[in-house]
Amino acid sequence: MSRFMLVFDLDGTLVDSAPDLRAALNQMLRERGRPALSLPQVTHMVGDGAPAMVARALAASGADPAEAARALPRFLELYEANAVRLTRPYPEGLGLAELFDGIAGGDRFPVKKPDPGHLLGLIAALCGRAEASAMIGDNENDAAAARAAGVPLVLMRYGYARVDPESLAADALLDHFAELPQALARLELTP
Repeated sequence: MSRFMLVFDLDGTLVDSAPDLRAALNQMLRERGRPALSLPQVTHMVGDGAPAMVARALAASGADPAEAARALPRFLELYEANAVRLTRPYPEGLGLAELFDGIAGGDRFPVKKPDPGHLLGLIAALCGRAEASAMIGDNENDAAAARAAGVPLVLMRYGYARVDPESLAADALLDHFAELPQALARLELTP
């Protein structure tokens, strides 16, 4: 029997991780004598991996973004020590890890979103098929990966998009996670 696979983005779709990311970035910036960043500033930096976020944080604080390679290890040390102190799931409940068959962080495959290889790599690792999968995300990288992989796209209006989600041509655009089952049924994206 074939099964339908739902692939979820984490940051901005299932969890609000920006507060912990902000705390680690601001500590790293303080240690470099740079001013702190606001939560809205950090929210707009999320989505292209830690190296890009650190470079953006340095630039936003008036530092040279070329320092990112040297600042990245310290940011990662700070973040990994406190990655779930302020991070919360959006109102979906707790214990998310046990709800998933597989997890693919940015370092699991040789490519990262928006490259479709990241999405297709996870689908293949779980013995799934792209034509029997859907991507649920919140930003332009999720949209680009899904489109390039030929996978239907459901986007959440909340999250960390840096562009208007309306402009990303999602198959469904939702305000609340609780709308997902009905949207999948409406799009016939269920087994």
